[in-house]
Parts: sequence; C-alpha cells; structure tokens
Amino acid sequence: MQPRKPSARQEGKGTGLHPSPDRLISDACKQGVKLVRFLICDTSSVVRGKCAHISSVKDRFDAGIGLVKGTMAMNMLDQLQTESGFGATGEVRMVPDLSTFKIISYAEASAVVLCDLIELDGRAWSVCPRSFLKRQIALAEELGLFFRAAFEPEFFVGLGESIDDAAALSTTQAFTPIDQGQCFSSESMNKADRLISKIVQSLEEQGLEVEQYYPELGHGQHEISIKHAPALEAADRFLLMRETVRGTACQMGYTVTFTPKLSADDPGNGCHLHLSAWDQGYKKNHFAAAGQEGNLSELARQFIAGVVEHLPALVALTCASVNSYRRLKPKNWASAYTCWGLENREAAVRVPSTYWKMEEATTNIEVKCVDSTSNPYLALGAVIACGLDGVRRKLTPPAPVQGDPSDLTESEMRQGKISRLPQSLNSALTELEADVYLMKALGPDLANTYIVVKSSEVQAFLNDSAFEFSMHKHRY
Repeated sequence: MQPRKPSARQEGKGTGLHPSPDRLISDACKQGVKLVRFLICDTSSVVRGKCAHISSVKDRFDAGIGLVKGTMAMNMLDQLQTESGFGATGEVRMVPDLSTFKIISYAEASAVVLCDLIELDGRAWSVCPRSFLKRQIALAEELGLFFRAAFEPEFFVGLGESIDDAAALSTTQAFTPIDQGQCFSSESMNKADRLISKIVQSLEEQGLEVEQYYPELGHGQHEISIKHAPALEAADRFLLMRETVRGTACQMGYTVTFTPKLSADDPGNGCHLHLSAWDQGYKKNHFAAAGQEGNLSELARQFIAGVVEHLPALVALTCASVNSYRRLKPKNWASAYTCWGLENREAAVRVPSTYWKMEEATTNIEVKCVDSTSNPYLALGAVIACGLDGVRRKLTPPAPVQGDPSDLTESEMRQGKISRLPQSLNSALTELEADVYLMKALGPDLANTYIVVKSSEVQAFLNDSAFEFSMHKHRY
C-alpha cells in the first residue's frame, strides 16, 4: 500500500521535512502510543484539543478533527463570549502539521501534533492564530526576509500542590517553592535537578535542543531556553516546550506556573522573544552590520523603529492577561516604557551584545514585554508585522536609551519619544483598537474575537486581586 500524500494545507509551511504518515504511525505503535493529541492554542494561550486513537489517526491526519468555532471565543475561565459572533453552531477542522508530531514521555501512551484551524472548504480560518503567523511570515518573505526566533520562558516550580483542588482554585493558597536559593545559584540547581533533568531529557527526545538553563531571581523560579528556529517552528517549539514542562512536573508530583506575577511581591515571569532576519538560505543575517553601533544594520534599526512605534498596542498581544500588567512596572527589568537600548534590560526592545567570533550569527533583538499568557503565534506574528511596518516606511528609531528610562525627566522623555506602556490590559486593548495598522494585520474576525475575549477577562477580575492571582497561577 502506498503512503498517502499529505494535502497541500497539511504540508503548508511547517517546521520542515517529516516522515510519511505511515512511518509516523508505525514508529508510534512500536513505542506503545495509543492516543494522539491534536492541539491548538487559543486566544488566551490555553492549549486545547482532542485525541485520536492510533487505529484511526491516519484518516484524521488527512481529514482533521472537528472543533466548534466557539472554542476560540472562550476566555481563560472557560466562559464563551457570544458577542464574538460564535456560539453553538459553526465548525472548523484541526488539521495537523505532521512536522510537529512528537511522542511524549510525560504521558503514558501518547503523542502530540500541532494543528492549523481550517474551514470546511479548505481555507485557513481567519481566527486561526497559527495561520496569522504564517501570513506575516509570507509577507516578510516577499521582502526577502526570513525570520529566526526563540522564546525564553521563566516559570515557578512548587512542591506537592494539586491544581485540581477546587478549594485551591478559589483561594490564594500558599505556593511552596521547590527551592529557596539565590539567582543563578547552584543550590537552586541542586534542589530542582530531578525535575529539570527529566524535562531536558524529554525535550531532547522530541528533538528540541536546549540552549541554556538557570535558576532565576525568585524562590523556585527557573528558566529554560531552547535553540532558535525559523519563526513558525519557534512558536511551535515554545508550545511543545511549555507542554513538556507542565506535563513532566505533573507526572512527577510538582506544580508549575508560568503566570507573569505569582503574587504582588514575587519577581515576575517573562517570556522574552529574540528574533533576527536572514536571507532565504539562512546564510546572511540582515540585522547584522559589522562596525555599526550594536552591530545593527539600517534594516534592523527600521524594524526596531516599527516595533517601538506600535508598542502601546502591541503589548495587548504580547502581555495578554490582566495579570501581565503587574509585571510591567519601572525598575523591574520588565520594560515599562516605549524605548529601546543596547544591552539595556529596562528597555522594551533590547539589543544584546554579540558573542566573540560569532558576531553575525548572534546579532538579534530581544522584545522584553512578552510573557507566557500570550499566544506565541499572535505575539510573534504581531512583532514581525510591526517591524515590517518600520522597514516598509524606512522609519528611524529614536536614540537608544542608556540606563533606566524611569529616571529621565519629562523633557528628556518627550525628546526621546518615550512614554509609559499601558498599565492595564484594558488600556492596552484600547490602544490596540486605535492602531489601524495592527488591527488590519490581524483582520476583523481575529481582532474582534481577541478583543471581546480579553475584555471579558478584564471584567472577570475587576476589583478581585485574590481571584486573579489564584486563577492565573493555576491556568498558566
């Protein structure tokens, strides 16, 4: 029997070559896989999906699995927002990108595959976040730009708390961190070694190369970064990594949260986004220019200018929860202002220093106002869209900020075109609605659904900080 050729929409522009469906299924059966999780990431960055049994998965690879459109209008509290126009009727198909197929060790007998949301007539659904990123990638390629990116998520690890306890969900139950060590300390490495080693092993088994690991500032706070990849694959990798961290912790009896602020006093969890633009063969970095300030090319500066100009609206997508804005405060290394800087960790866009003898390869920009409550496809797609606006318009960025922007006078801020980022999700959504370019890039269906869902979360947590902290801790 000849293996079936995947449809054009399955092949799409995925994360690279992959074995035939028959080979994937054969290998999965040999490793005892019984269920394949077809997964998508919704507007609130909740990973949702359905499972197909291994005996029927080949047909599902071709035809996808049905999903009610209202799924994308659910907020993080699982409340359907009918103002989006979605309800009990209307269906799309979760169609897998087979290059994302992974056998996972943190479940008894399961594999995962990431999906696009496809209309019944075969078109990409206008509300599909992964398709939004694909559109921005295609627009960049028309300009000869091929982006590589990587997400760097921070998370807290706790001991023995059940996230299934209904009482815990309704209270600010204490979080017991896995360690009490200091930032970057070997003490914290030792305390978390059993879990971290298992996570690294599982990531490597899935072909996700770990770049760095270290304990962060907070007690029980850790960070794992995986190697950069082409833009779509980078977003896929982040989701697979986050699923692996959470799944492995659950398997081993730990609890993990990626929430931006575990409490008012704890350090925040960011998910910094690094990216650079290359030629089609990824041989030449178009962001790099030897001998220039920051090793930055004119194109890189134009891209930065576009991102900085759109930052007030952009953060509605990159810092996507009510809880996010507890982290975006001055003097927290969390980027509270619309500015950029060279090696400045208080700037929203940071230009990291390059590595010796690897200057071109390591020239990139870091967007710091990103956290794990954002949908990675929306966040990365929106950053690319905003940067491309700067490239097309040949914008010049304001002067880079040296030091802490909160120490500048009002006059210096005006001169540097620096302003405070929105201080609430509600304010950020208002900025997003007013940003004609970014709204057009999202498209009316996706933009409307996103704003309706996120506005409902603003109302749900209004004047109830205890409920907010508790729900974000357990959902993220």
